[in-house]
Order: sequence, then structure tokens, then C-alpha cells
Amino acid sequence: MITIRPAQERGNANFGWLDSKHTFSFGSYYDPNHMGFANLRVINEDRVQPDKGFGTHSHRDMEIISYVLEGELEHKDSMGNGSAIRPGDIQRMSAGTGIAHSEFNRSKSDLVHFLQIWIMPDTLGIVPDYEQKHFPLEERQGKLKLVASADGKDNSVTIHQDASLYVAVLSKGDRINYNIDKNRKLWLQVARGEIEVNGQTVNTGDGAAITLEEDLELAATADNTEILLFDLA
Repeated sequence: MITIRPAQERGNANFGWLDSKHTFSFGSYYDPNHMGFANLRVINEDRVQPDKGFGTHSHRDMEIISYVLEGELEHKDSMGNGSAIRPGDIQRMSAGTGIAHSEFNRSKSDLVHFLQIWIMPDTLGIVPDYEQKHFPLEERQGKLKLVASADGKDNSVTIHQDASLYVAVLSKGDRINYNIDKNRKLWLQVARGEIEVNGQTVNTGDGAAITLEEDLELAATADNTEILLFDLA
């Protein structure tokens, strides 16, 4: 079964400096029918205006992944990490017992467009941790690339949950087949472009909850299609 979560039905918070679309309930947006999916709790599509950003704020007991689509996001945290997150990068923070961080767009002219993803951890109260890796376009072009997993296989970042995150950048006509293990659930998020999922069209900003399927056939119907595929317990 494939259930589309249309982009236009997402929650929205627009503060001028930040335009954020919420796939699941977040902040002042509450929808009891969209509280998350399996252990996936948040997918926010954020656009941050030039020279603006999130001031220092705290998190705990959450696996937080940042995936930049355009621009450059500056990160600083209470563990002493400081970095720039660019397209192709995956940043993972395990908030654990507590972490404070800030995110900022240092550009004077270009906005930052990124996805903020929260996955509920399998263990509470762990020591906070941070990891960031770059995955070149050639590793993601025309195929699924594992970028986050429970065991860090294939050079992916390590998350504290039985979940795997794949990304792909596809051209029109590209096809991918994915076998779904029994008792797993999948969530597909289309960051941009358009794709057919077992014959159903999923557009930019749409998500798709995939359950009780054995195989997944993905067929890009537009160039520069970028997707995220979550394989969840």
C-alpha cells in the first residue's frame, strides 16, 4: 500500500527569515493523523534567508539529520563542533542527554534550502555525538546511496535506530528497483522533481508511506529528481 502525503497539505510556518514546511506535526502545527511514521518523527523543508538563522537552542534524545539541497548552512554546537554543511553532505547529531546548537546562513545573497530530519533513537540518555560526511554526486547519481544506518556500513553516518536512509539524484528515465524486507516500512520523500512509485506519481515536496509491499519500482519522470528513501523497522 502506498499513501501519498501531498506537499500542499503539509504544515507551514513562515517567519519571514524562515519558511518551513512540516511533513509531520511540529511546533505550532498539530495534526493527529500526521505525528510521524514508524520511528521517523520530523521532516521539515526549510528555506533560510541570507544572513539569518536559528539561534542557539537545545535538543535531547533524538537523532537529527541535516541534508542541504542548496546553499551553505553553518553549524556550531556545545560539543565544540563548527562546520559548513553543503549539498552532498550528511550531518548527524545524536542529541542524547542534551546538546545545544545553532544553524546560520552566512551568505549575503543566497538562501539555504535544506531538510531537517528527526528519527527517534532506540536508546535514551546516550552521550551526545556528532558526525558529518560528504557523498559526491557520482555516488548518488542514478542509484540509491546509503548515507545513514544503524551500523555505519558503506561509509554511512551512524544513527542509534534500526533505520537506513538512502538518497539518489535521478535523470528522467532512470529506474531503480528496491526489495523490501518483511515487516519493514518505507517512507519516500521527493526533495525535487517527479517520480513514479509502483506506478503512482509523487511530486516535489510530496512524501509517500509504503507498507505491505514486497518490491519498489522507482521511475524518474523529470530530470534533476532528488529523493530520500527511509527503510524503517
